[in-house]
Amino acid sequence: MARELVYTGFMSLDGVVDSPGGTTEGHRSGGWVLQTPFVPEAYSLKAEEIEETSALMFGRRSYDAFAPVWPKSEDHAAYKELPKYVVSTSLGADEPVGDWGEITILRSTEDVAELKRGEGGAIFIHGSAELARRLAEADLIDRYNLLVFPVLLGAGKSIFSREDRERQNLSLRESESYGNGVVKAVYDVVR
Repeated sequence: MARELVYTGFMSLDGVVDSPGGTTEGHRSGGWVLQTPFVPEAYSLKAEEIEETSALMFGRRSYDAFAPVWPKSEDHAAYKELPKYVVSTSLGADEPVGDWGEITILRSTEDVAELKRGEGGAIFIHGSAELARRLAEADLIDRYNLLVFPVLLGAGKSIFSREDRERQNLSLRESESYGNGVVKAVYDVVR
């Protein structure tokens, strides 16, 4: 049985996924997650994901952002020893951090497809908007775990292509709304 590839992330209502906690992407609306009132149950999806995650996948820029922080983060301690895959044509074999478990560099979408054909549990993609968009276009994403925030940003990266393409149907697996306006939406890709 093929491994499931899951995109997980915070998203604005207009589809922006970058700069949820800061201004690293350079548009003026960065930090939008931290500006939403905190309601603990709105983040329960993240705890559920920890139980289900067997490996992590990142694009190069997201890896570069997370690798210095997550190995030391108590919130991400469960991820420390999990296998990690970085999809990059430019990351050198000697560059991955040494204190974050097994790290494998994948060089292409076909490498990701080959990984999915193997045995094992769910692989979760964090951040990595450009990677997620490429993998969705190659029909490799199986599920979207989204926390949609009640904000319109207008600028920023999206995991969804704006190109004219064949319709992709999704099936709602689970949803819930919270007092701070955040909506959990878990969708399976229909094939």
